[in-house]
Amino acid sequence: MAEITRFTGMTPTRSRAVRRGNLIYTVAVADTAEQDMRKQTQETLAKIERFLAEAGSDKSRLLSCTVYICDMARKPQMNEAWDAWVDMANPPQRACIGATLEHPHMVEIVCVAAGKD
Repeated sequence: MAEITRFTGMTPTRSRAVRRGNLIYTVAVADTAEQDMRKQTQETLAKIERFLAEAGSDKSRLLSCTVYICDMARKPQMNEAWDAWVDMANPPQRACIGATLEHPHMVEIVCVAAGKD
């Protein structure tokens, strides 16, 4: 059976990332309270990148991402940040879902990635 590795988060009940075998699961929200969709998305993606690196992966190995945003009318600003960040040679499958998020969060991103061999 594959070992499960948990990368401790800010609270005892949450992990920054979890790795089981060669699969890595992570989720992030921005730390900022600034109400700018593009900036919150950039900060969230930067956290995803750090969490992936800590767990032994990177954005080129993303398999899928689910992006939850508070206002679908702001999706173009989220897409600007996403398009500037994503590895265009290895884009993951992505879904974008409108959701009610806890204030001040405007975007939350859940990812599954393959670990580096």
